[in-house]
Amino acid sequence: MAKSESPVRVLLVDDEAIVRYGLKAVARCTAEIEIVGEACDGEDAIAKAKSLQPDVVLMDISMPLMNGVAATGHICRALPGVKIMILTTHDDVQHLTEAMQQGAVGYLLKNTPPEDFVQSIQSAYKGYMQFGPGLGQKLLQQRQPVTRQTQLDKLVDVTPREQDVLKLICEGASNREIAQALHITEKTVKNHVSSILSQVGVKSRTQLAIWVNNGGAHSSQLLSV
Repeated sequence: MAKSESPVRVLLVDDEAIVRYGLKAVARCTAEIEIVGEACDGEDAIAKAKSLQPDVVLMDISMPLMNGVAATGHICRALPGVKIMILTTHDDVQHLTEAMQQGAVGYLLKNTPPEDFVQSIQSAYKGYMQFGPGLGQKLLQQRQPVTRQTQLDKLVDVTPREQDVLKLICEGASNREIAQALHITEKTVKNHVSSILSQVGVKSRTQLAIWVNNGGAHSSQLLSV
């Protein structure tokens, strides 16, 4: 009999004990995730993440000492293998954009149904971006002044194939879908994505899509047919 997959190891970060209690209650109802620790503020979250090395961090935003957005940036820089998913009551574009720019891989609201919550954790662990209803579209529609023109200008050096990959990323395509569309392997897609991210200086596909949709790096030229 095939060995079952290990549960996703999760660190809970929220300053409200009742919220952490509720999330632990949800986790106890499934074998798919395991709560390995808790933190009540951003500074505590950084320390616990370093000591526990979780697979996924569920991060609140409004907390004392250090908010969740700042803590997300610290953890992503120190532990790039750890996935951070925001779980908050804030659905405004500013918090959403700032969290994704700091390296979060998902943004859910606290009214998310328990079954969707568990599935989102599993998907985030596997590398898929996760957003509550309407939040992903809100993120990509956001328009802000370009603030990192130096890094963005480097996109003029991408190859024609990388331009094709970039177009599909901004349309929301997964690596598998890009590979099928361009008739190349997923490994080759990953190499192209890594090259583009490195040239721009961002850490995720979502950050790249945000920058392009903000009009930076000659995006109109790059995304033209």
